[in-house]
Amino acid sequence: MFEQLFPQRVDNTYHGHKLAFWLFGLVVLVKSAISVNSIFNGFFVATSADGIPLATYSSAGAQAFVSLFALWGLSHLMICLLCILVLIRYRGFVPLMFTLLLVEHLGRKLILQIIPIAKTGMSHGFAINLVLVVVMIVGLALSLWSRNNAQAQP
Repeated sequence: MFEQLFPQRVDNTYHGHKLAFWLFGLVVLVKSAISVNSIFNGFFVATSADGIPLATYSSAGAQAFVSLFALWGLSHLMICLLCILVLIRYRGFVPLMFTLLLVEHLGRKLILQIIPIAKTGMSHGFAINLVLVVVMIVGLALSLWSRNNAQAQP
């Protein structure tokens, strides 16, 4: 398993299940769209998708929140660009990038459990994030499942 997470030689050879590669592309596409939307449409995303009541904040507070939201979107976009590089050129890193995306997502959720943001009820983004986590877990498992090992075992 660690050999697939941290390959000795990284090239365009992918050893995992083919479905995991396509799931990775789907996750990267969705996360890229979320990132760009957070950068350019942060107020709408924060209030509608995440349920954050920015109208109750002072204008300076709401502006600071939207700015931080855009900065967060930019950092996610940079991660997505690395993932696109993996999709195009370094496919051996697909399991590692799945792991990185999962650790980042779950770490963010842990931080929000410790330092919560006041929200107005259930947000629409919850369902999207839940689906993304499930797809990332399934994709990671499939990417670690080597086709060579599966064919060698009866």
